[in-house]
Amino acid sequence: MVKVGEKAPMFVMDAYIDGQITKIDMNDYHGKWVVLFFYPLDFTFVCPTEISGFARKIQQFESKNAVVAAASTDSAFSHKAWFEKDLPEVKFPILADTSHQLSKAYSVLIEEKGIALRGTFIIDPEGVLKYMVVSDLGVGRSIDETLRVLEALQTGELCPIDWKPGMKTLGKK
Repeated sequence: MVKVGEKAPMFVMDAYIDGQITKIDMNDYHGKWVVLFFYPLDFTFVCPTEISGFARKIQQFESKNAVVAAASTDSAFSHKAWFEKDLPEVKFPILADTSHQLSKAYSVLIEEKGIALRGTFIIDPEGVLKYMVVSDLGVGRSIDETLRVLEALQTGELCPIDWKPGMKTLGKK
């Protein structure tokens, strides 16, 4: 299990990206911030609201030198069928963690169901996990909060409660 402050797991796995099934290598993202989020299943109710939310804000993440990637335990073929039908606006990688290795490494796997909890992880350009939030299946996450935390981490400074870009920080760590 990876913890905040440790190197994030490196992986190569199948993914669906904008109409194609391909391989994603985490090493390709060295030098960028990575926002990795897990969701339980394709063809569900809460998940598309979150995934669409990330898609709507993708330019904001990219402007912060960040890539977004989603993951579930569904296959890349399931992702392709669902995204082409219901989520064509999504252009970021959707990882197919069919082996459950990634879900286990991030401690989000519900073993008896074979699905992932909702987990959000922010990894710095050196590959170190800087932030993690894991929640139960029924409540969607806040994409605005994820973006705010990314921006706070990028300051390299201490950020007080409810800090937002443009506000004063508390100085260097």
